[in-house]
Amino acid sequence: MEHPLLQSYGSLDGWHILLVVGGLSIGFFVYQVQKATRLVMLGAPDNRFDSWFTRISEFTIGWLGQKRVLRDRVAGSMHVLMFWGFLMLASDMFDLATANAFSDHVLPELLYGPWNGIVELGYTMAMIGCVAALIRRVAFTPEKLKGKSQLEGNVILFLIFSITVTSFVVESSHNPSSTWEPIGYWVSGMGIADGTVVAAYWIHMLSICVFFVLIPLSKHMHLVMAVPNVFFHDVDPPGKMRPLAVGDDGKAVPLEDLDIDSFGVSTYTQYTWRQLIDGWSCTSCARCQDVCPAHASGKGLNPMEVIHDVRNYANEHAPLLLAGEQPEETMMHRITEEAVWACTTCNACVDVCPLYIEHVPKLTDLRRNAMMETMEYPETLNTAMGNIESASNPYGFGAHERAEWAADLDVKIGEPAEYIYFVGCAASFDERNQKVARSTISLLKEAGLDVGILGMQEGCSGDPARRAGNEYLFQMLAETNMTTFQELGVKRIVASCPHCFHTLGKEYGDYGGDELEVFHHSEILAKLQDEGKLPQVEKNGRSVTFHDPCYLGRIGGIIDEPRDVIGGVDVEPENHGQDSFCCGAGGAQMWMEEDADKRVNVIRAKELSETGCDTVAVGCPFCSVMVNDGLDAVGAEMEVMDVAELLWEQIVARDKEIQELTARPLKSLPGRDHQK
Repeated sequence: MEHPLLQSYGSLDGWHILLVVGGLSIGFFVYQVQKATRLVMLGAPDNRFDSWFTRISEFTIGWLGQKRVLRDRVAGSMHVLMFWGFLMLASDMFDLATANAFSDHVLPELLYGPWNGIVELGYTMAMIGCVAALIRRVAFTPEKLKGKSQLEGNVILFLIFSITVTSFVVESSHNPSSTWEPIGYWVSGMGIADGTVVAAYWIHMLSICVFFVLIPLSKHMHLVMAVPNVFFHDVDPPGKMRPLAVGDDGKAVPLEDLDIDSFGVSTYTQYTWRQLIDGWSCTSCARCQDVCPAHASGKGLNPMEVIHDVRNYANEHAPLLLAGEQPEETMMHRITEEAVWACTTCNACVDVCPLYIEHVPKLTDLRRNAMMETMEYPETLNTAMGNIESASNPYGFGAHERAEWAADLDVKIGEPAEYIYFVGCAASFDERNQKVARSTISLLKEAGLDVGILGMQEGCSGDPARRAGNEYLFQMLAETNMTTFQELGVKRIVASCPHCFHTLGKEYGDYGGDELEVFHHSEILAKLQDEGKLPQVEKNGRSVTFHDPCYLGRIGGIIDEPRDVIGGVDVEPENHGQDSFCCGAGGAQMWMEEDADKRVNVIRAKELSETGCDTVAVGCPFCSVMVNDGLDAVGAEMEVMDVAELLWEQIVARDKEIQELTARPLKSLPGRDHQK
């Protein structure tokens, strides 16, 4: 049979039809892609042309290997089948569009069989994936898709189905090999008429043309934008925020030299080009929505909608933006203040996104502008920010009170030491968390470490100010603390607060702290246990679960160590480790008011209470407060203890046991009767 493209259809040859239809669809596709590219390139500069090995490696396993996509085993497997299938069949589309010129005249004969095998396997995988996805959408609709229009997704899946099924019919007319093309060979045995093959060919090609038109108009634009989005992902540590300005040396410009006209982001073009690509990369898979604690609690934040807002804003205001003008609508108005201030910066959305979309920075950049430029921020933050500015802690206590909790512990204060325990504001001033500080310093001294605290010289790490958007105040704190560290020769820091651990260890490098070694106290305690300098925990009847703080587990990568300190976890909560659920205190939420019926910590408390354990171990002062309050709200009688408290409790109990034993009369000692 003559190839359908070489046949005549009335007064038109097949070539003419494909040239017109294909040219229009590809032309429309190219126009829309270049328009989106122009809108993206309006963004501010962003140096993402570094760390090439890291980028290539992550791109290989993240885009080609679909690493994050497969974290959802069901939907991910379907997507992977279609993704890899299309990579394998792509060359056949070119072959069919050129009347088999590629396979007949370019492809070496030796590779003809294997090439056909790969192509058929690709079509098969794509067909299985799209059929499974259609069945899931129609018969087993996920909760997050109920009530939402599925027309766009279903149309795309139907087009994929049409492309794959018709390929087998077309293939059957070209003497398919029973070895390399078993499905095409099987179809050829059905005696399909030539007219059916011709119809299948044109359905195949027209489906591809329609697909080209729909890609830039739908979420499937990610097929184009995912490549630069993944490749130019943020290679800095997770959750790390950027300084107000960076000098030629790659470090933050000191406050005394700072000269900038605006703070944060207000307009579309103040976002960087990499931040703007996110808008066209979103697949609307809703994974970010599913893990967002603010969204789960009923607040007005949906991280997926934030990304959609960026793209929709650009498309709606495209004529003005491309003409170099600024629309009256700001990005804060589009995304909404409620959404911006509801974020806990837990980074769950960023961590779970299969296309490396960066949701959180879009919100914190808007906070910076609101806090430092427009002055439109929640009034409840005034107290905390004012206290930090005047007393270097959000509680407002005087610096002379910072070390009162350690008055009887015989610890170095404000002196050089091998390890400096950075107590943090909560453990310095909050009575409940002072017990954690006492346990931690006692354990470090018990193990024989040369450890000290800064006392009056310690200031807030700046985390609350930075996450709230008060970057100027944060940098002031960072520069002050770094001066203290340098004067005392501080090299190694232990922090029991994950927020201090993250800020000092991952963000102070921009302010001169490159050589600081910062450890979470669970890391040090676990190592001391391994070395035999501290005992292993015996639970003595306790049943323990563990709540992973966001800035320790998901963002900090410290997951095993706190569990090791407490001798393992008896029952894990539903969400744990890297996938832990936020307590609700991060992102300066600790200092903001929260609706009583929209409390994140209540959701987490319910998860923890469902473990049936009697003790919740934590590794964060904020989590300690929030989890305890949440448990009270749900009526769960569970004790909340820091990992250091559980370990120190063990040592105190053993000391008491030894003291009681040595105080007994000699005759009561084991073996006394035998010695007689």
